[in-house]
Amino acid sequence: MTSSSLAQLASDLRLTCQQVSRRVRFEPAAEVAPHEVSVLAKLSKGPRTPGELAELEKISAPSLTRTANCLVDKGLIARSDHPTDGRSKLLSITDEGRSVLARVVRARDDWMFRKVKGLTPDEQETLRQAIEVLRNRVLA
Repeated sequence: MTSSSLAQLASDLRLTCQQVSRRVRFEPAAEVAPHEVSVLAKLSKGPRTPGELAELEKISAPSLTRTANCLVDKGLIARSDHPTDGRSKLLSITDEGRSVLARVVRARDDWMFRKVKGLTPDEQETLRQAIEVLRNRVLA
């Protein structure tokens, strides 16, 4: 494969991955915005400080604060005093937040299932192989 055809493959793969990501995030009607789902998913693994979440999300602290405030207002996360740092707060997901996150994940999985179900067995196998390459070689 020539250098220019390899560069084209890399570009096509990047664009296609971005399009799939965007479609799966926006296609199902969601109760919360995609960036809010991302915060809920991180908090489902345990409480975090706003600073930790901002770093994980790769966003500024003010952006995270706005997102957290919206999620607190919706009752999807709770803000509490940090047990060892009086200057900081802890954010944690609420039961309602877990329920919303589960519905969004289910809707996204259902959307993708419908898309994959329409493929031929050979196309489905090609996707299985591509997933392995992406997981084990590209993302490793």
